[in-house]
Amino acid sequence: MSLKDNLAYVKRNIERAAFKVNRDPAEITLVAVSKTVEIDAIREVYALGQVDFGENRVQALKPKSEALPEARWHMIGQLQTNKVRDVVGSACLIHSLDRWNLAEEIDRQARLKGIRMPVLMEINIAGEEQKAGIEPVDVESFLDAIGQLRNIQVQGFMTMAPLSEDPEQARPVFNELKAWHQRLKACRYKNVDLRWLSMGMSQDYEVAIQEGANIIRVGTAIFH
Repeated sequence: MSLKDNLAYVKRNIERAAFKVNRDPAEITLVAVSKTVEIDAIREVYALGQVDFGENRVQALKPKSEALPEARWHMIGQLQTNKVRDVVGSACLIHSLDRWNLAEEIDRQARLKGIRMPVLMEINIAGEEQKAGIEPVDVESFLDAIGQLRNIQVQGFMTMAPLSEDPEQARPVFNELKAWHQRLKACRYKNVDLRWLSMGMSQDYEVAIQEGANIIRVGTAIFH
């Protein structure tokens, strides 16, 4: 299948999953994960109308965002504090805020560049030791503390379900994050606007949509 066919296939699946739970597919943002993908293939997918792309490594995000600045670039991978400078201003959204010292550095770099950086808090719902993310028990105190940082805005939550060949295995994880999102969305925290729920990848994005995701991160299904 061509890139055009792959993208169309994913979009049909998005529509089907959304209609299944009476959601509007237009409210779901598809981030095409372009890690290890050459810029020519990315340009081809962009020409087909795909605007949002995700990278998990800073050394790839920066040159690709410079080569295709009209696209919206998302930083979806784990971020080291010494690489923050190259991401702030290049990415439209950082999906992987997973610790306090990273929040401080994002805020500092955003202040130096005179911008306010949108981020998502990565929450380790599945409780896997090898996965990054803030523990659910610490989420509320973290949101409360974000009020100290003027140049960062938490715009939602992100999580990764355990890898499984059965997409249904991810459903409890997605359902739990949705519950956190809905409950805390009603609370008022300074510098927090919980508009986004980023969950679901190539193997489980349809389940994620059924459970409330409005950002999905799909790479292999598009670029294979």
